[in-house]
Amino acid sequence: MPKVYNFSRKQIIKTDLSTAWDFISSPANLNKITPPDMTFNILSEVPDVMHEGLLIQYKIGIPLIGEQNWVSEIKHIKEKHSFVDDQRVGPYSIWYHYHEITEHAEGIQFFDNITYSIPYGIFGEIAHGIYVKRQLKKIFDFRAKTTPGIFK
Repeated sequence: MPKVYNFSRKQIIKTDLSTAWDFISSPANLNKITPPDMTFNILSEVPDVMHEGLLIQYKIGIPLIGEQNWVSEIKHIKEKHSFVDDQRVGPYSIWYHYHEITEHAEGIQFFDNITYSIPYGIFGEIAHGIYVKRQLKKIFDFRAKTTPGIFK
């Protein structure tokens, strides 16, 4: 059985709940918070606002790995609170990304929790140790730097 990993990150942004939700509920905005060295191209038609069961097909370029096809399903939407993007096709055996926003004394707290598993047995575990967990940290470090500027 493949090993299952977890990655979580919290960030507080000075904005209001409606503005934060409008941003995270628009699939097109993901490109704005993706590091520039990771090419990110949405291939499917996407609405301005996500909806339950939305399938998003995209191609993502991952440094050292190359382009990967990915299909996510949007589900478990709780308006102005949370949703999940669940990988249906892609490089992971499991990719379950829970997004949540909540009001905080200093603005809005963004919370991300990713449960994931990498295929290829011991080779996947090695890849996780030397590359994947660092790549996830890099992505969310980039988001921590860029997201506050979006809400100015």
